[in-house]
Amino acid sequence: MAALKEPVKIFIVQSLACFDTPQQVADAVKQRFGIEIDRRQCEAYDPTKATGKNLSKKLITLFNKTRADFQKNVYDIPLANKAYRLRELQNIYEGWKNNRLMKQGVIKQVREEMQGHDLMLLNVELKQLEIEKIREGERDDDPTPVKVTIQVVDASKKDAEHQSDAECTSG
Repeated sequence: MAALKEPVKIFIVQSLACFDTPQQVADAVKQRFGIEIDRRQCEAYDPTKATGKNLSKKLITLFNKTRADFQKNVYDIPLANKAYRLRELQNIYEGWKNNRLMKQGVIKQVREEMQGHDLMLLNVELKQLEIEKIREGERDDDPTPVKVTIQVVDASKKDAEHQSDAECTSG
């Protein structure tokens, strides 16, 4: 196994942290750096594998930070974005021209993709209206109780009945 320079090691660690397979990383190293390495050599730079148990603390820290950032920023991946997926499905649909069977499959995928989308849009719009109402101070339109009266009736008495308070009914 060839001794690797620091930039190559960093590239391998970051690629593995982003869930690339060791073979994908080995191919990428060959393409990017012109160095041919074996996939098993790549595995040695993955601290989650037994072969990566002797990895330096610096590279382990880099791996963990890169993986956490990758998982936190999943929406940076185009396919994680619904609008992107729908546009791609539209392009596929248009590419099928006269193949009705394939077009039907794409339509089914779009329907699955859109399931619940209208409800989500409605919830977003309702929340926006509530926010606008609060910002504009329209909370004063809500009825505010002027007087609250609580009356206790002894239910243990046989002939106990609720009696209306004249003040409550008049005003």
